[in-house]
Amino acid sequence: MKVVYHEGFNQSYCSDPAAAEGRIEAVVEAIRDKVAFVEAIPAQREDIEACHTEYHIDHINRMGLYEIAALAAGGAIQAASIGLEEPCFGLIRPPGHHASANSAWGFCFFNNMAIAISKLKRQGKINKAFILDIDLHFGDGTVNLLGNTDYVTLCNPSAVDSNRYLREIEETLPDDADIIGISAGFDNHEADWGGLLTTDNYREIGQMVRLASQRSGGGCFAILEGGYNHRVIGQNAMALIKGMEG
Repeated sequence: MKVVYHEGFNQSYCSDPAAAEGRIEAVVEAIRDKVAFVEAIPAQREDIEACHTEYHIDHINRMGLYEIAALAAGGAIQAASIGLEEPCFGLIRPPGHHASANSAWGFCFFNNMAIAISKLKRQGKINKAFILDIDLHFGDGTVNLLGNTDYVTLCNPSAVDSNRYLREIEETLPDDADIIGISAGFDNHEADWGGLLTTDNYREIGQMVRLASQRSGGGCFAILEGGYNHRVIGQNAMALIKGMEG
């Protein structure tokens, strides 16, 4: 399976947990012998402007974070584009699902998922998209940017029991999406902040998404969001990848 990645994501670009040293390296170590890496390239300014205001973009630039945030957004675009043909994982950061048009919080700067999905739509490559956000925290930025469009359906599972959580996903996944994107936060793992899901649960989620995309005749991809326990994040990412591979 192809994984979009860049060594630039290893850098500690600020003091938040999503930028902590060793986070991306832990995932690379777990998957390196089992995937094919594709080097990420930055998103074009026009792709970022399609989702964010000039004020917000300039604010991120003044913070000195434009280059790394644009690289993450570009990696998401690549993962989504590859995902139309075969399952793909975007090992990118900073995360993005808390970024709205004119603001951001929660370690996010640009909304990688929204930028990628809207790019595919503008290119005429999709008519209908489904976004599954499995991060511990509600993806408010993605909802703000895409929730009122007529071509995107979003699911942020809210069950606090793992069996019900998986059932909610299974019952919500579509049969008619051209692309299914996973905002893959791993902070709901039993050894991370949320304490809910097992590593094998991530494999099950990946498998459900792959099967739903096959039923739809569409594609699927995932991009990294949260996940802060470096001891388990690599195993969890590998489990999701295995599930998506089928």
